[in-house]
Amino acid sequence: MRKTYAAAILACLALVPAPAKFPAGMNLDGFGSLPVLSEGRIKPFDTVARDSLLIISGKQTLGADNGSLGADRWLLNLLTRPETADSYHVFLIDDPQLRTFLGLPSTERRRFSFDELKPSVDVLADQIARIEADNAPQRSRFDSAALGLARRLMLYERLQDAANPKIPPDDENAKFSIYPREPSAAADYFSMLQSYHAEDAARFNSVLNLDQTWLKSRPDVPLRRVRFEALFNRIEPFYRGMILYLAAFLLGLLSFAGGERWRKSMRAACYTVLAAAFLVHTGGLTARMLIQGRPPVTNLYSSAVFVGWAAVAAAIWLEGRAPDGSAALSASAVGFATLIIAHHLALNGDTIEMMRAVLNSNFWLSTHVVAITLGYGAMFLAVALGHIHVFRRLLGNKRYGKRDEAALSSMVYGVVCLALFFSFLGTVLGGIWADQSWGRFWGWDPKENGALLIVLWNAVILHAKIGGYLDEDGLAVSAIAGGILTSLSWFGVDMLGVGLHSYGFTDVTAVWLFRFIATELALLALFLWVCGFKLRRGNREKFVPTK
Repeated sequence: MRKTYAAAILACLALVPAPAKFPAGMNLDGFGSLPVLSEGRIKPFDTVARDSLLIISGKQTLGADNGSLGADRWLLNLLTRPETADSYHVFLIDDPQLRTFLGLPSTERRRFSFDELKPSVDVLADQIARIEADNAPQRSRFDSAALGLARRLMLYERLQDAANPKIPPDDENAKFSIYPREPSAAADYFSMLQSYHAEDAARFNSVLNLDQTWLKSRPDVPLRRVRFEALFNRIEPFYRGMILYLAAFLLGLLSFAGGERWRKSMRAACYTVLAAAFLVHTGGLTARMLIQGRPPVTNLYSSAVFVGWAAVAAAIWLEGRAPDGSAALSASAVGFATLIIAHHLALNGDTIEMMRAVLNSNFWLSTHVVAITLGYGAMFLAVALGHIHVFRRLLGNKRYGKRDEAALSSMVYGVVCLALFFSFLGTVLGGIWADQSWGRFWGWDPKENGALLIVLWNAVILHAKIGGYLDEDGLAVSAIAGGILTSLSWFGVDMLGVGLHSYGFTDVTAVWLFRFIATELALLALFLWVCGFKLRRGNREKFVPTK
């Protein structure tokens, strides 16, 4: 057992990043920590570089001929060596029809350089003019891909403009500007760019040290917060947490095979790695709160991060009470899935964005929004536990007897109770907030209706189970159906484009939402066809949760 714990801890330590090594001895970490003004907030240069590369390329590192480039070096090359940067395969183009239309090489590559796109820029501009003139309510995949590429090209050009000293630092069209907005700060910035271009490490580091010393004397520059955000970017806690959740999930699967001693060892390893992942997840969540100065949930991205955290926290508590591996396996699956969702939501840009006026209330963000997302987290944990029951029944696991079914069913019941409590609390608090903001408690807004449906569905599940109408199969199926309903409330209402809560919708989100719902419905149909379940009539076997 001790060897298992030691191996799990070593696996966690292996994820600690090694110190970055840069060519020519330049302190690029220090340069990445310099404050710039972008999208209404002061942030490190590193954040602008990472967000920009993520939007353009779909990832935060870039493969080049001489190895992998970080986001800071890519942006510095774009600013100082545009002829080199234009040759990088950085523009992500997934749509094969668009690649053919632009006359790009017919390869398996999905990323192309600016040099490859230059001959087709005018053709793409004509297509964009046609799409905007049509103003169709629903765009084809080709039109959406063309618009996305046009936006990425525009961002690329705006970034290049930041290297032009003739452009004032407060230009509204610039992607970012130097902060503070003073000639001395701008002079230091352009001096460092020239030193980077000339590969003069001594001059680069000297100017950087002088600039950092000057910034420390400025009370209007939040230098500590900016540096902390740059450190947060380099550690990448959610990416590392995602890897740990995946490792815990694989160990959890192994814990259901083999002999009793093997299962106990794998279960202990799964729980250890899961706890490590949760600590990393918690650290990242706390860091975001400190950087933004807000509660944990402020936008769609942070909701995905927090939903996963809440589900894992509840599952760790459950696993401590009933250490059979089911809760740990469910938690690792939900944690990994929600961080994957958050990663794809980050493709839209800065995730620590400025708050909208109607949301600018830390009190309601700490109460209504947190309560609602805690309900989401509990619901998806119940969904994951329901999947374990369904898969074990479909696979005909002989070790999964009536006693195990009852124990798992009791966990699902308890988590659904938790989901009902927080969903109801969050819905009521949201009504009070709406009354203060818009003068009405309830307006049948799509998001309000979605929240109400979650409350009603959870109440139906609990009443049906307590009344003896649902057996273990019925409870698992009902929980999975509740996950479909919750996903529609979380993301689906954004597709309607109406109401006071319509935000964060993208075509990609809709595609993955439909795929998730279709997969869940197919799984339920298969389960009902193979195993089936019947609603019990009356109160024949009244359900009593196990302790």
